Amino acid sequence: MYKTFSELKKELRKDTTQLKKIKVALLGDTATQFLNIALRGTAINEGFDLQIFEADFGQISRQILDPGSEYYEFNADYTIIFESSHKLLSQYYKSYDTQIAFAENKISGIEELYRTIQGRTKSRVIYCNFPGINNQVFGNFSNKVESSFVFQLNKLNYLLSSQVAIEMDNFFIADIHSIQNKWGRDFMFSPSIYVNTEMVLSLDALPIVAHHIMGIISSLEGKFKKCLILDLDNTTWGGIIGDDGLEKIQIGSLGIGKAFTEFQYWVKALQKRGVILAVCSKNDEDKAREPFEKHPDMVLKMDDIAVFVANWDNKADNIRKIQSILNIGFDSMVFLDDNPFERNIVRENLPEVCVPELPEDPAEYLEYLYSLNLFETASFSENDAERTKQYQVEAQRAVDLDSFTNVEDFLKSMAMTSDVKSFDSFSKPRVSQLTQRSNQFNLRTVRYSEQDVDKLIKSDDHYTLSFTLEDKYGDNGLICVIVLEKKAPETLFIDTWLMSCRVLKRGMEDFTLNTIIDTAKKNGYKYVVGEYLPTAKNQMVKDHYERLGFAEQDQKWILDVDTYQHKQVYINTK
Repeated sequence: MYKTFSELKKELRKDTTQLKKIKVALLGDTATQFLNIALRGTAINEGFDLQIFEADFGQISRQILDPGSEYYEFNADYTIIFESSHKLLSQYYKSYDTQIAFAENKISGIEELYRTIQGRTKSRVIYCNFPGINNQVFGNFSNKVESSFVFQLNKLNYLLSSQVAIEMDNFFIADIHSIQNKWGRDFMFSPSIYVNTEMVLSLDALPIVAHHIMGIISSLEGKFKKCLILDLDNTTWGGIIGDDGLEKIQIGSLGIGKAFTEFQYWVKALQKRGVILAVCSKNDEDKAREPFEKHPDMVLKMDDIAVFVANWDNKADNIRKIQSILNIGFDSMVFLDDNPFERNIVRENLPEVCVPELPEDPAEYLEYLYSLNLFETASFSENDAERTKQYQVEAQRAVDLDSFTNVEDFLKSMAMTSDVKSFDSFSKPRVSQLTQRSNQFNLRTVRYSEQDVDKLIKSDDHYTLSFTLEDKYGDNGLICVIVLEKKAPETLFIDTWLMSCRVLKRGMEDFTLNTIIDTAKKNGYKYVVGEYLPTAKNQMVKDHYERLGFAEQDQKWILDVDTYQHKQVYINTK
C-alpha cells in the first residue's frame, strides 16, 4: 500500500535526470529532515524530481517576511508550511489574555504569510493543518469552553478550510488532521522521539503524510486519476448475477449487502465530483445491465456509467477499449476487481493502470480505499458534474460516425457551434482546471491557478480566448484555452494552446487557428509564433504546428498572418 520510510530512502538512489524537476521550499517549526527525504522518495516514485530548499526549523516567519532570505533566492514552485500542534499548544499557553481569540489571531498570521508570499513570488502554498491534541484541561467539557485549546484547535482547522483556503486561490491544505483520524495519534506521534529530536511525525507516518502532500502537487501538475473502472460480481454487488439471479445478489441494508451499498454510495459521490465511471465485467451484457436497470437497491444506475463493457474477452483488452473511447491516459485509470487473477492480468498487460489490492472481505473495501487517497484533486467546477454525460454522448458520436461513409458529411450533420470569449470571472475556474488537467493536447503544458488566470484577465500584455463546443448531441462545455502574449510589435506568441481530447477530429484545431489569426489581424500583428515543449504525455501534438502550416525557425514555429488562408471548418460561432 505505502512504501516504508526505508524504501522511500532507497528511491533517492535512482537516476532522476529524465524526471520533471519541481522546486519545493519546506518550512517547518519542528525538524523536517526526514519529511524532506520522504517527500523526495515519494516524488520519484510518482515521476517527479523534487529540488527541496529546507530551512532550519523555527524560521517560517523569518524566511517569508525577509525579502532577502534564502527562501526568496530559491524561488520555489511550491511552499510547504508545516506547523505542529505541539508548538501551537506552547503558543496557546503563552497567550493567557487572548486565548478566546487564539484561532482568529493565528489565521490572521497565516493570511499575512500567504499574502507576503503571493506578493513576491508565484509559489503555491501547501499548508499542513493541525492534528488533534486533547490536553484534558477541561475533559469532554472542552467542546463547550471557547477558550479551551481543544475548542480553539478545532476552530482553527475549520477557519483554515472555510476562510483561508476558499478565499485564496493558491492556498491548499494538506489534511494531517484527517490522516491522524484514520491512523491514530499513537501511530502518528512518538513523545520520546519528539523530546529528543524535535520530530513530531513518526517514521511510519512520514510516507503517508508525504503521499498526501505529493498528491496535491501531482494534481496541480496535471497527474491524477480521472476514471474508475468497476468489475461487477463481488465488487459492485455481492454474488454472481449470472448464477444467483437478480433477486439473490447482495445489496441493500442487511448483512454484507450493506458493505456493497455503501461502496456504491462512495462511487456515486466520486461520479458527482467528476470522476468518470466505467464498467469492465466478464458477463453477458444483458445480465450485467439488469441490476442497474431493475434492482430497487442499486445506488448506481446506467446514467452514472460513461462506458459499459461486459463480455467474455480479456479484461486488459476491454480496458484498452474503454481507454480508446474515453481518450485518456492509462495512468489516469483505477481498476477495482475482487479477483486476484484478473487484477494480475491487468497489472501485467497495462502497468500504468492503478490496480489496488482489494481486501478479501468486502466489508473492508471502503476503509482500504479511503486510506489510498486515490482521487486527489486541486480543483472542482460545476462542469465536473456533467462529465459522465459528456463521455456518454461522445460514445454515441463514435457509434454514429461509423454509419457515415464521409467524415465531412458527419461533421456537417453535427450542427456544431462555439462560443468564443476572453477569459472572465465566470470561466476562470474552468480555465484554471483545464490547464491543470490537460496533458495530451497541450503544446507547452503551462499550469495556471485561478489567481494566475485573474492576472491574465487584467494583463495588458496578453490576449485570452476560451472556446466552448456544442452540437446536436449535447454541450461539451469549455474545451479549449488560448493565451497569446504580445512578444514584439509585430509578433504574437502562443503561450498556451490546450484542448480537451474529447473534441479531437472535429475541426476544432482549424477553427481555433482561424480565430487566433483573426485576433492577430484585428490588432495589427504580422506573425504568430508557436512553440512545442515535449513532455511524456503530449507526443500527440508534436507535429501540430507543422500540420497547420507553420514554418520552423530556431526551435519555434512561425506563421505569416497576411498569407494565411482560413481553413474550412464546420463550426459556427455563437
